[in-house]
Amino acid sequence: MKRVKYNIYILTSLILAVVLYACGKGFLNKPPIGTYQPVTMANKAGVEGLLIGAYSLLDGQGGIGGSWDAAADNWVWGGVCADDAHKGSDPGDQPDIVSLMTWSESSTNSYNLAKWQTCYDGIQRANEAIRIMRLAKDLTPADTMQISGEARFLRGHYHFELKKIYGNIPFVDESITYQNNNWRVPNNVDAWPKIEADFQYAFTNLGATALGKAPGRANKYAAEAFLAKAYMFEHKYAQALPLLNDLIANGETPNGLKYGLMAKFNDNFNAATKNNMESVFAVQNSVNDGSGAANANAGDVLNFSYDPAAPVSCCGFYQPSYSLANSYKTDAVTGLPMPTTFNNTDLKNDEGLKSTDPFTPDGVITLDPRLDWTVGRRGIPFLDWGVNPGFLYVRNQASAGPYTPIKNAPYASQIGTLTDKSSWTAGYTALNVNLIRYADVLLWAAEAEVEVGSLDNAENYVNMVRNRAANPAGFVHTYTDPTNPQGGFTTTPAANYFIKPYPASYFSGQGQATARTLVRFERKLELAMEGHRFFDLVRYGTADVELNAYVAHEVGSGYSLLTGASFKKGKDEVFAIPQSEIDVSTIGGKPTLTQNPGY
Repeated sequence: MKRVKYNIYILTSLILAVVLYACGKGFLNKPPIGTYQPVTMANKAGVEGLLIGAYSLLDGQGGIGGSWDAAADNWVWGGVCADDAHKGSDPGDQPDIVSLMTWSESSTNSYNLAKWQTCYDGIQRANEAIRIMRLAKDLTPADTMQISGEARFLRGHYHFELKKIYGNIPFVDESITYQNNNWRVPNNVDAWPKIEADFQYAFTNLGATALGKAPGRANKYAAEAFLAKAYMFEHKYAQALPLLNDLIANGETPNGLKYGLMAKFNDNFNAATKNNMESVFAVQNSVNDGSGAANANAGDVLNFSYDPAAPVSCCGFYQPSYSLANSYKTDAVTGLPMPTTFNNTDLKNDEGLKSTDPFTPDGVITLDPRLDWTVGRRGIPFLDWGVNPGFLYVRNQASAGPYTPIKNAPYASQIGTLTDKSSWTAGYTALNVNLIRYADVLLWAAEAEVEVGSLDNAENYVNMVRNRAANPAGFVHTYTDPTNPQGGFTTTPAANYFIKPYPASYFSGQGQATARTLVRFERKLELAMEGHRFFDLVRYGTADVELNAYVAHEVGSGYSLLTGASFKKGKDEVFAIPQSEIDVSTIGGKPTLTQNPGY
């Protein structure tokens, strides 16, 4: 996210401009080449450049960490480590994902290290913007409020990412510097209060629209949404609900659009319709901008079809699970989901069949239409690529299953315009990563209402999401001409879609426990493959039960890579703190960072 996509080149040129050359003993008093003196950046342009540098790491690349191993959408931790998806590709490809997926990783796991380093790099950049801001003489009070609000929003976000992945983390504010030699911060103090404080500060000090209405910059409502999210993770439902009510009544996107659900579910996953009214806060991605794909969505670059003839042909990762596909079955009479029986049998699929073998998808079982915008399956149109051929799209069906990801995929008609044409793959796309979208807000509100409010209100919020999904214009449809998939679509649904809202007072009639189950299941259906599922299961307190049942089902369906995996309650809710970070935290032979229990 480098340009607002963030003109990171401004920051680079500012830093390079202060490189000093000297001879004699005087050079000992000069800053090292490649560093800058605070006085050089202590002006409005310099501070803005530093702030943009902090934004630039939201996409997970460009810092000291990785790219796909520090992806903004958390597809590894949030999806593969949960019941959304299999790792995909060949069994031995990216073995550090396998150990995460089976909850058996060591403290030297490269993905854990990349994510940790990237987030703390982002925190350092946000803190530096705050420190240098205080030295600048040309900032108005309004400038100071804006810059500090955005910087603390970003600092809160990066700490939130760390908190939900690693649990016990050090909170690093602007008083912590290498020069002060106080950077070995222990992780024995709960970070939640300070994360809350950062989002509260941003909410109080930022405007209703972002600076310049830039869609990638924070506004007060983005901060309010993240604060509400923090409260939801802490089970502070009574504190979250008023914020969520305000967001629903008054919230606006950073670019000034009143919050609302897009008429079509799939408009949230199309680069041509990004930054819409459902986008509460998104990581901005762009292509063909002279950056050599550095501003594109690199985090998902591995997560596409493996067919060389397909519009995007790399690399076969992040394949939806059998259990996820099964979740979209609906009751043939009521059109409602089946949260307790969905996994009794697998949805018909082409496991074990070549693309040349005959196959017809099940046309009898009724399905939630969100299925085919979430799970690529054989016999169903895959965007405007053509009818999904199954086997050819999957890198190793025998080891990873029959399904392919679709939410992150570009349309074939967008290749070269909304995908980068300078790179080795068209998988570098301009599709944003929605960190929070409005459906997320509605379903948090439903969840909070179940816990501390009205079951009827909860039902209403869930039905808003379901009614959007039930819009026939938003279904996957058949092609007008199957030999020319870019030639348009008919109005004929591609499968037997049947979805209905809950009848009036259904939640109150069933009671709180059932309502809670239904809200949680709706989140699964709506937000699958968006990197939320693992963290939801952990905050629900049901991860051990649900994930161990998932393992049993997937292994029974043929996914052998999960054989022997077991989620251990009290350990696997968080991941291993990188050992190298523990090692460098040592003072007097004793590390200040403490490893999570069980690692």
